[in-house]
Amino acid sequence: QGVPVSATFIANSTAIQGLFQRVTKQFTAMYRRKAFIHWYTNEGMEEMEFNEAESNVNDLICEYQQYYEATIDDSNNQDLGDQEEFIDQMEDDVTMQDISN
Repeated sequence: QGVPVSATFIANSTAIQGLFQRVTKQFTAMYRRKAFIHWYTNEGMEEMEFNEAESNVNDLICEYQQYYEATIDDSNNQDLGDQEEFIDQMEDDVTMQDISN
């Protein structure tokens, strides 16, 4: 009681790609200046691990971009399928009207 609490929710969707891009941009800017690196190297971490982590995040961003593009492609294909189905239905309706007249 009386203790301030905060929380963060991150959902797993392609929208998270923007968050990763912002964090990577900020990390890269600080890493170029070697800001705060000594804190981690003094604890036993090697500088090469920073490069590897940055590479991993960039790979993750690319993977999310591929999923995003695949989702858009699927959506466009579904829209085309819906349009074709609608056109087929309209043609069938016109044919049925011609037969009944």
